[in-house]
Amino acid sequence: MSYSLATLWYERQRYLPGVLAVAFSCLLIALQCGLLLGLFSITSLPIDNTSADIWVGHPDVPSVDLGRPIPAAWQSYLSMPEVERCEVYMQGFAYWDKPTGGVELCMVIGSRLASDSLGAVKALTPEMRMQLTEPGSIIIDESEFDRLGIRGIGDYVEIAGHKVRIVNTTRGIKSLAGPYVFCNVETARPLLRLNEDQTMFILARCRTKADAEIVVKRLAEYRSTQPTSFNYRSGQEAVNTPLPPKMSAFTAETFSLRSRLHWLLKTKAGIALGCAAALGLLVGAVVTSQTLYAATAAAMKEYAVLRAMGIPRWRMAMTVLAQSFWVGIAGVALALPTVFALAQLGNEVGAKVLLPWQLLALAVGVTMVMAMLSGLWALRSLRLIEPVALLR
Repeated sequence: MSYSLATLWYERQRYLPGVLAVAFSCLLIALQCGLLLGLFSITSLPIDNTSADIWVGHPDVPSVDLGRPIPAAWQSYLSMPEVERCEVYMQGFAYWDKPTGGVELCMVIGSRLASDSLGAVKALTPEMRMQLTEPGSIIIDESEFDRLGIRGIGDYVEIAGHKVRIVNTTRGIKSLAGPYVFCNVETARPLLRLNEDQTMFILARCRTKADAEIVVKRLAEYRSTQPTSFNYRSGQEAVNTPLPPKMSAFTAETFSLRSRLHWLLKTKAGIALGCAAALGLLVGAVVTSQTLYAATAAAMKEYAVLRAMGIPRWRMAMTVLAQSFWVGIAGVALALPTVFALAQLGNEVGAKVLLPWQLLALAVGVTMVMAMLSGLWALRSLRLIEPVALLR
């Protein structure tokens, strides 16, 4: 190992392109994936910024922004000992008629506004919730004014043919598909063309966080067995309740992940960013392997001397692999500070970049595997090494 390090330091100019290629590959993988996670975390913002433990929606709903109308009466099926309370929640797309002309797709979110509401996002202050109790009042993010063609608070606009008034603004609550429009349940119903007995989702809070999994599994289990009713125990009494209709029930964490994966795997944006990260890995692998191969081939005479001294080929192969390992370590050490710096810069200009430790570990692991595979590819040059090469 010390011989490999000494060689790398003495021939640092020769190995520098390989180090930079590894650093570039690690940088691109981490930054692209972090940007991807940050981008699609916006899709699950309504889930992550509310206090509900369980989300119930239309069968096989793929994402929180793609819900379909369900009966509000389904709340009765959540009357279980583990469930503390539940409420309706509405979210869907609608057309915003811009005062300056044209239309814009927006995302209407209607929720209850009490202090213990399960569906109101945390960005809505008590003052904002009080303002939203006024019929036809809405709140949008302050960054969306130009996009929606409005001047400021107090403007009247039309959404889906219904007149509404902007009473306040949030900050930093952006949407991936269309601007978020926050309002109360009564205002949201006509904007989303829902009947009085319809909603998009039913939210529930459990007495303990662990109970959410129990409730969701119970619904899934009894739906799969197709009974006419199912029993659960309330205290010491067995309670019999009718079978819930076919519905989707998720814990908040599961539904958040489901929404992100839908946008990541089922949309062109997710596929494009994923291909860009794969391209960075491919470029880094090719450049690194060629750099290591060229460095090994350039040291042909040195390896021929070692071979003449009786050093076995496997020892020389281990030297090349050790060099690959240290090239990978140097590249990662160069890439990580750059990743954090660029991520901070991206956050400053409004591009959300998430860098969880799992992502960084994955980027480092993939990069090191790439570096070691490049070293294995470079070993093909050792087949040409023979002591007779010293006589040429």
